[in-house]
Amino acid sequence: MPADRLLPTTEAEDLLALTRELAREELAPLAAEYEEAERFPREQFRLLGKSGLLGLPYPERWGGGDVPYEVYLQVLEEIASAWMSVGVGLSVHTMSCFALAHHGTEAQRERWLPAMLGGDLLGAYALSESHAGSDAAALSTRARREGDAYLVTGAKAWITHGGQADFYTTMVRTSDDGGTGISCLLVDRDTPGLSAAPPERKMGLTASTTTQLLFDNARVDADRLLGEEGAGLRIALESLNSGRLGIAACSVGLAQAALDEAVAYAKQRTQFGSPIIEFQGVEFLLADMAAAVESARATYLEAARRRDRGLPFQRQASIAKLVATDAAMKVTTDAVQVLGGAGYTRDFPVERYMREAKVPQIFEGTNQIQRLVIARALRTA
Repeated sequence: MPADRLLPTTEAEDLLALTRELAREELAPLAAEYEEAERFPREQFRLLGKSGLLGLPYPERWGGGDVPYEVYLQVLEEIASAWMSVGVGLSVHTMSCFALAHHGTEAQRERWLPAMLGGDLLGAYALSESHAGSDAAALSTRARREGDAYLVTGAKAWITHGGQADFYTTMVRTSDDGGTGISCLLVDRDTPGLSAAPPERKMGLTASTTTQLLFDNARVDADRLLGEEGAGLRIALESLNSGRLGIAACSVGLAQAALDEAVAYAKQRTQFGSPIIEFQGVEFLLADMAAAVESARATYLEAARRRDRGLPFQRQASIAKLVATDAAMKVTTDAVQVLGGAGYTRDFPVERYMREAKVPQIFEGTNQIQRLVIARALRTA
């Protein structure tokens, strides 16, 4: 059943109703087929763009929706509930626009942001490297200034939309000064010297292309530097704070879908003459699943409301990401258990939900990193 939401305005209610209809009619029917075929849903992202959903939390003056994060994240949850790969893709695109929207000059924003938010373009976020995942300050992809351009050499890893995106918000090393030697470049997909490796072969989210990005003296115009040189790591971490809320919302959407499937199955599956939902062992399991979903939703909404009010929210974002992704893993696993042997087959979507629930515990900062962030905040409080 649809999540019971308390939305701040009638406009938000209309937006969620539109999103729910789009997710139900245009996304959910295709999800299993595209995931099995490992087919990237480019046309579905274009549809989201035409519907005004690719720039929701950004200002209207640049083509965004001027929607508060509290509302945007619930839109994201509804999309992920229908199709997790598309929900994660929307979250990544939104995060990819963050650096330009918050750290670009007025001229840069006027030049590039309307196209990025207007729906025609799809973005990717290039921070991680094979040896620099949780330790982002150790990245080694290097950008050397040569006249009016940077020559970029190196490789990025685990890039969502790699090879499919139209632009890449890319963190590069411009000096050897550790974390303060990292800068942020807005790289166009057609940049000479830029290519994508073959897609990774993944457990889940198989319709979401993940690749390495390869830079071979890729020439990036110097006017594509966002912020000053050396500000890249700070920009990256600020982006991740908001991106973690997106992953939390997607994880809640996935858990909600698993709960709904489990409840529906338990109502119609009979054993010993009764629907299994009437058995205490099953109904208590379902109750715990429902409690986990609603608790995780409340956690990400609290962090979003703090963000919307301009309050510090880094600790709350890490808590939301930790709680929601762990909940999604538990709820999807329990959904398979409710369905029993049927849940282990591809005749039902819960086995896919369970596979998809694993990676949110890893990307946008592993859950071990979230615990580190939370613990550090407690030490300095």
